[in-house]
Amino acid sequence: MFAALFAAAGIAHAQAQPVIGLITKTETNPFFVKMKEGATEAAKAKGAKLLSGAGKADGDNAGQVTAMENMIAAGAKTILITPSDSKAIIPAIKKAREKGVMVIALDSPTDPADATDALFATDNYKAGVLIGQYARAALAGKPAKIVTLDLFPGHPVGAQRHNGFLQGMGLQSFDAKNNELAKPAEVACMADSFGDRAKGQTAMENCLQKVPDVNLVYTINEPAAAGAYNALKKAGKEKGVIIVSVDGGCEGVKNVGDGVIAATSQQYPLKMASMGVEAGIEYAKSGKKVSGYTDTGVTLIAAKPVAGVDSKDVKTGTDLCWGKK
Repeated sequence: MFAALFAAAGIAHAQAQPVIGLITKTETNPFFVKMKEGATEAAKAKGAKLLSGAGKADGDNAGQVTAMENMIAAGAKTILITPSDSKAIIPAIKKAREKGVMVIALDSPTDPADATDALFATDNYKAGVLIGQYARAALAGKPAKIVTLDLFPGHPVGAQRHNGFLQGMGLQSFDAKNNELAKPAEVACMADSFGDRAKGQTAMENCLQKVPDVNLVYTINEPAAAGAYNALKKAGKEKGVIIVSVDGGCEGVKNVGDGVIAATSQQYPLKMASMGVEAGIEYAKSGKKVSGYTDTGVTLIAAKPVAGVDSKDVKTGTDLCWGKK
């Protein structure tokens, strides 16, 4: 009889273990590697079971939909997702929520943002504003000739960083809710980099044909910034151009220290993931869902501080970075 009771208690305990799913855009990007690491650690510490999945590449919506369906079938009651396609993923999220699954977006919002229960992410507009303010001060009154290496059309994160940067520069821009990219007269060339180093280099090479006297480059992320620098170096122009970016990965922070990037806005993927896991465990215990947007923080990292713009040094950035140090 006691054995039967213990067995029943064991089954009850197994059923009580919260099952949480994490779906990232890819499994290879260091940002998402760190996010998965954060989720794994938080789940292990709190006694939850973590299921993970990802698209084959950035933009693979079908892969994310399949991962979501598999996780629901495996008993996940909370799913954390970094949406690759902010609109195309919505029907799958709607189905999940109708089955009582809490869905939290990490890093990137859906479009519309209220398609998920909550969003834990960097304030990407603020991240853009910070590097824009830095770039404006670093130009020291010189007229700006700007190249922007963006993500791809229509993505909220790409728009928020781009438009925030222009806002920080004091130029004509859109607000954080607009997914169009502003193009004031000072922006001489805009190109899509898909956040990729090689594509960033090609885009910069093409822009240099149009704007040989560029003096400021904004990039969606640090791999694109590294590509832009390669193109400028090949053309012998790297010393006269300020490059600003967003991410705060270890390689990007090293590039700030090496003078490749002037300043970057650092974000915190581990924090997004651990907060998401904690919210999932609370939902499993109490049935209480999280809602709305939670800002997971952003810090400007610069090798050379400029007057009037709050920044931290490369050592601080290195202590807090993600990816290979």
